[in-house]
Amino acid sequence: MNIRYIVGTPTHLEYFIPLIRAYYAYDGHGFDEGHVRRTLADFLNHPDYGRAYLIADSDAWVGYFILTFGYSLEFGGRDAFIDEIYLTESHRGQGVGRQTIAFILEQARAIGIKAVHLEVMPQNTRAHRFYLQVGFENRGQLMSQYVEARGA
Repeated sequence: MNIRYIVGTPTHLEYFIPLIRAYYAYDGHGFDEGHVRRTLADFLNHPDYGRAYLIADSDAWVGYFILTFGYSLEFGGRDAFIDEIYLTESHRGQGVGRQTIAFILEQARAIGIKAVHLEVMPQNTRAHRFYLQVGFENRGQLMSQYVEARGA
């Protein structure tokens, strides 16, 4: 395998869409393509929000991840959230996930991120085990509330 990570720019929007659709189907999320396009386009146009990466193996897109930036007093400064991460079935269980997490942590360290967080759906026990193996800790359950109506 020849795994590479490409920083997403607005010109990469069309490459993300089929991967996001596949991830949402895999994880049981509803996929509203218009919402995803608008939100991702905004994200890709504002690098201060975070980074989106495409994962390539040779000339094929085999996954992506979205790393959003925040700040935490508890964690001592800038933190980041792996908002989404996805690998195609053909690239799971072959070390690509482990390599990708190492890449994310390396990139985070280079820009002064103190902690990286993520969320795992309760039914995804395989992913939960994997994240524990690569050093993530259970710290409770993420709870959320929309401030504005979705799509606003």
